[in-house]
Amino acid sequence: MKFDKNYFEKQNYTEYTLSKYLKSGKHCLDIARKNSELEIRFHFVYMAFLKIGLYYIAKEGYRVKSRPGHHKIIIETLSNILGDENIAIIGDKIRKDRNLDLYASDEKITQKEVDEYFSFVEYIFKRLNNKL
Repeated sequence: MKFDKNYFEKQNYTEYTLSKYLKSGKHCLDIARKNSELEIRFHFVYMAFLKIGLYYIAKEGYRVKSRPGHHKIIIETLSNILGDENIAIIGDKIRKDRNLDLYASDEKITQKEVDEYFSFVEYIFKRLNNKL
């Protein structure tokens, strides 16, 4: 897999650092699981999703540069690493909904959407745990 130098920088990570990415992502997912407020659940589902992407990218020996569009790049790269086009499709929908939630004051996320996104991100974490 090729990593675009505009968005990625080669970097080696220790197992300890990689485990911190996982722990942080799991913590975000746990917050989403335990909270009933939709916006809070949605925010932490999105954060967990990005952190699992950062974990997989770090395992490949790269760090993501903070650039416009880097969330989209994280999602696309995670999809490529795992060989799962659904990650790119559903992940981009989550990202777009997050942007609407953040930048459009009248857009509201629904319970159904949050539940679906949570299940999707939880599924990715379970896939990872099966590989460990």
